[in-house]
Amino acid sequence: MDRAWLDELPEQRAPERPSGGAPRLRVPERRQAEWRAVSLDELVAPDHRVRLVWRFVEGLDLSPRYAAIKAVEGRPGHPPADPRLLVALWLYATVEGIGSARALARLCEEHLAFQWLCGGVGMNHKTLSDFRVGHGAVLEGLLVDSFTALMRAGVARLDRVAQDGVRVRASAGAASFRRHRTLQQGRRQAKAEVERLRRELDTDPAAAGRRQAAARVAAAADRERRVAEALAITEALHAEACARAAKRAAKRDGSDGDGPAGPPPEPEKKEPRASTTDPQARVMKMADGGFRPADNVQFAGDTQSGAVAGVAVDNLGSDMGRMAPMSEALAAAYGTRPPQHLADGGFAKLDDIATLAERGVVAYVPVPQPREPTRDRHAPRAGDPPAVAAWRQRMATDEAKAIYKERAATAELINAQARNRGLTRLLVRGIAKVKAVALWHALAHNMACTWRLVPG
Repeated sequence: MDRAWLDELPEQRAPERPSGGAPRLRVPERRQAEWRAVSLDELVAPDHRVRLVWRFVEGLDLSPRYAAIKAVEGRPGHPPADPRLLVALWLYATVEGIGSARALARLCEEHLAFQWLCGGVGMNHKTLSDFRVGHGAVLEGLLVDSFTALMRAGVARLDRVAQDGVRVRASAGAASFRRHRTLQQGRRQAKAEVERLRRELDTDPAAAGRRQAAARVAAAADRERRVAEALAITEALHAEACARAAKRAAKRDGSDGDGPAGPPPEPEKKEPRASTTDPQARVMKMADGGFRPADNVQFAGDTQSGAVAGVAVDNLGSDMGRMAPMSEALAAAYGTRPPQHLADGGFAKLDDIATLAERGVVAYVPVPQPREPTRDRHAPRAGDPPAVAAWRQRMATDEAKAIYKERAATAELINAQARNRGLTRLLVRGIAKVKAVALWHALAHNMACTWRLVPG
């Protein structure tokens, strides 16, 4: 655009001050000493959300954590932070969308609400990080207790649950995946590096400082461990590929596998790979259509209250076959099995539907569209077990369609809330730690349901 016309405008003169003196301003004075007769409790509003978090935590049963504390009266030892405080810090951090232990430790020093929770107790990121992922069994118990409390209050029931999976980006880069032969070579190199560093440490401990040398040895040993774990996973994946190839060959030849042994079947041409950063992560197809390392987090929620009743985590890129294990987990946790199980079409595995029917569970899962467009997908097929045939016919009824509509309002809401609270990329590695993070999100979700549904 031509801006030459701007040069032709007359110059505007700045207005003159009436007095001609310097402007008077209110400037900050940070070195002025002052006394403030206030307590930390007075600085937080009575209706602040952090007080609701503390009230919720006060109602939790943390006796297993208190029983494990070694510092007791009459004996030496540094007292640890109250487990109730650590639970409250992580619950409030999860609600606020904070998933980093370092960020939480910094907020404990800078943010008033987190200072109020700490009440003068010092925090560091190592303590917070270890507590977050180190007590998976305790978190599962707390989740069950929170859902049981909602059932006792009459706002939740275990009659109808909706399950859905959400793939969360793993803490591993795509470039960290290596093939089996590359991992074997990397393991030899890592082992040789560990041996070299240990010889150096034993020969001349003061070469670069014993502590730094020991840290290098520990880092090399950790890399060797991760490479060995990735190598074991590629071996297992190779064995599974060979088993699938044998099954396909037997099906093609019409044999049952008990005949004379022939040449070993050829597995898939693509060599299995595993990550040296997070060996348990798998490359999955994400919601945007891309492929990235991820973990599959499963939530099962009550359709009445929207609260989470169960959590499961695996590294399978598909939801097929996930309903029956979730139903078993819910039955083991609560002593009763939900009689109705809702899931989307990705869960429609016939064996799962038949297994659930044997246990008295009615599955409400959409019937997949057949390959032949003229075939009625709700019509029973030849060879269908009675439970599968009944499922096909049931999903064609208006009653089943109305019940299935509750799935999105429950499961999709739980997934959306978890993503809004930061469950979009994991900062931890390994299935056990990922499940602990998922349990924190589920417990925070149930806490919010308690605020919404239980008066007072």
